[in-house]
Formats: sequence, structure tokens, C-alpha cells
Amino acid sequence: MTEERLKRIEDVLDRRQPGLTVVLENVQDPHNISAVMRSCDAVGIQDVYILNTKIPRHKKWGDKSSSSANKWLTVHQFTDAEECFKVLRSKFDKIFTTHLSTDAVSLYDIDFTGSIALVFGNEHDGVSEEIIAMADGNFIIPQVGMIRSLNISVACAVSIYEAFRQKNKAGHYSKAGLPAEEYNLLKEKWCLNEN
Repeated sequence: MTEERLKRIEDVLDRRQPGLTVVLENVQDPHNISAVMRSCDAVGIQDVYILNTKIPRHKKWGDKSSSSANKWLTVHQFTDAEECFKVLRSKFDKIFTTHLSTDAVSLYDIDFTGSIALVFGNEHDGVSEEIIAMADGNFIIPQVGMIRSLNISVACAVSIYEAFRQKNKAGHYSKAGLPAEEYNLLKEKWCLNEN
């Protein structure tokens, strides 16, 4: 491996954001999942959570749509919502779902400088009532068109780029955020990926 490539790996790891994650609930299309993974990698999200309570566990993602982002991410798959939320609660202070409800707040009113998990639901049914009840609140992406929803990968990208904007402004990307042990394990794994 070249010194330049090693520096690239270290620079990316230095900007990973352990205080931000995405949870995908029963998302069916592996290409949607892959597109979300690509956006997550782009903004420095390391951990992505896949929760499948109504559909079979995914065996693979679409490498084409993710540009192989999945090999740089840590993907956690769950089939039990309570188990997934137990892990999320141990790592994140707030959990918000994308849901068109009367109590939903605007994406732009969320303070992303804290530790936050964002849940995105199934392409057809959205986030389930079970997950909405377990979360801290709902948010919407402001829209002015006739159609009141976005493709899941687009909605996720819009949302996490707002998180990126806020975290970047707060200086989160100017200092390493990953715990040393995780940083070193990922660095070793990524270096092996290069061989």
C-alpha cells in the first residue's frame, strides 16, 4: 500500500462520526440500501443499522449503487426491534423517525450536534407504529410539491447532509471522534481490504 493511500484511510477515519447513524426498517430494495450506504460513507457515518422484522434478512447489497461503500461501513443487522433499540439507546441520545405526523418537527429544527440516530422506513409503508412508539420523536423534510414524500435514499441523503452541515459548523470533523480501539481495528481491516 502506498503512503498516499494509507494517509487517505487515516484522513477518512479521522472524520468518522460515531454520534450519527442511520437505521433502515424493512427497506426492501437492496439498491436503496446501497445508495443510503454510499451517502453514509460520504458524511462520515460508520455504523448503519438494518432492521428486518417483516422481510427476510438481506444477504447482499448492490455494489454498483453503493460504489462498494459497504466494505468501508460497519453494518449491523437485526430481526428484533427491541434488541435493535437496546443497542441504539446504549450509543445514541436521541432517536428520530421520518414520519408525517402532526407532532413531527422540521429536519432543520433538529440539533445534530448531539448523538442522534435517524430511522427511515419501508418504501411503501414508511416507519412502523412499533418503531414510532419507541423513538423520541418524528421529523419531516419540508416540501412544497404535490407529492409529500421522497425516495428513501434521497430522503436519507438530504437528512444526513443537514447533520453534516451542523456537525461541520460545530467542529466535529476537525477532530477524531472514533474511540482509539475502534479506529485501530477499522484501520487494520481497511488496510487488508486494499490487498
